[in-house]
Amino acid sequence: MLNKRGVVVEFVKESLTFTGDDSAMSKLMLTIMGGVAEFERAMIRERQLEGIAKAKQAGKYKGRQSTMTAAQVQAIRERAAAGEKKASLAREFRVTRQTIYNVLAA
Repeated sequence: MLNKRGVVVEFVKESLTFTGDDSAMSKLMLTIMGGVAEFERAMIRERQLEGIAKAKQAGKYKGRQSTMTAAQVQAIRERAAAGEKKASLAREFRVTRQTIYNVLAA
């Protein structure tokens, strides 16, 4: 698809250049290298997810810390239940409206 648009793929280290008018062998090589690269990326992602799962089990991967205290969360819930607008709550607590909605959904 990229070669049809005139994109030239060049591998400097291997001294390979692929243009749209290459031979069948060049197209095969480019397809094989693309498949290998896709496989390699999938393996990296799989190992990354395994590492995250192990870290979570060990209690080392906790995610981002909340910017709001429990008292602030409680205040937001009470005031939203009383009918106060989410946008005004977001401005007052200096968070986004999405954060307010996340607090209310949790």
